[in-house]
Amino acid sequence: MSQSEKQIVESIRAQYTERNLTKLDELKALHKAVSRPANIFAYIFGVLGALILGVGMCLAMPEVVEGYMIFGIAVGIVGIIMVSVNYTIYKAILNSRKSKYSKMIFELSEEILENTK
Repeated sequence: MSQSEKQIVESIRAQYTERNLTKLDELKALHKAVSRPANIFAYIFGVLGALILGVGMCLAMPEVVEGYMIFGIAVGIVGIIMVSVNYTIYKAILNSRKSKYSKMIFELSEEILENTK
């Protein structure tokens, strides 16, 4: 068996061996739990805002739809507002989750840092 085949076998075998979670793994998972909801919200809300802005722009053009310019401008303004406040809402969600989980993260990180000394 060649060396590359041995490496393939070992990498497949490593995927099926049971792995014990360490404190560092717990800290990484906790950090992801803090930031994931804010990221998901920001992506979804931003995409929806951009789509609404695009629909408003299309409705405002008389070449696309005749007689809906005022309605298109109103829809476009709603999209602009959504896109504009997206970052502010994202930061608010992230900061609230950081304050909620900060004590647990600090305790776990202190425990990890004490064990490394």
